[in-house]
Amino acid sequence: MPKPVNVAAQDEKGTIRMGLGAWMGLFAGLLAIVIPIVAVVVSSYHVGGVFSFGTFVQASSGLILAGAILYLLSLFLYRRAFAALRKVDSDFSAASFLCLVGSLGFLLIIISAAVLAGSAASVFSCAHGQPSHALSCLESGQPLGAYTGIAGFVCAWLGGLGIVLGLWLAGGRFARRTIDAGAVVYLVFLFLVLVPFVELAVGIPDVQALLLLVPVLTILAPLLVLVGAGERRPRRGTAA
Repeated sequence: MPKPVNVAAQDEKGTIRMGLGAWMGLFAGLLAIVIPIVAVVVSSYHVGGVFSFGTFVQASSGLILAGAILYLLSLFLYRRAFAALRKVDSDFSAASFLCLVGSLGFLLIIISAAVLAGSAASVFSCAHGQPSHALSCLESGQPLGAYTGIAGFVCAWLGGLGIVLGLWLAGGRFARRTIDAGAVVYLVFLFLVLVPFVELAVGIPDVQALLLLVPVLTILAPLLVLVGAGERRPRRGTAA
């Protein structure tokens, strides 16, 4: 006879791990997305002095690598959160699996960042401050790192979709609208990060302005999850 599952304990584990995953995602977004995008924007205005683009470029690959490692930890914690909730609700199985795929993606991104570490300056110089040019510059300079990074990006994107699905289910389970809102913001963020790839195929007007939303959503999404995860214990906290 299977051992009864303590629903309250699994719910609490799930919310605690979601909060930890959101913290890791917040710091990862700052390092891997917010600061590099600021660097690209600054470069487009040719700002000199101590805040010159060259200063940002020197640290860019290291920041992206550190951010990818933190995103890997974030996905691991989200996956553990959804795995705990899966014991009381099988609907979380798909979210847990997609987060596992995302973990593989960030491992590939880490490998790619390591391969590209020595060529960050040339890639940014080639891109001339245009995010949509970065892929072609990578292909011409470091194809191994570029294609590894692309494979990693696809898997990581699917992992992000797993986070969206898991958070949406958790928001409904615990009746926490802030977690639902975090899921929606994460989803919008996922579509926005596809913009540079779409722009390669079809021209998108004012793509730079659109991409400025990415760092905002990168911070807003985990903050909403943190607020939701930090609320009082789940409503459905009865032992089974």
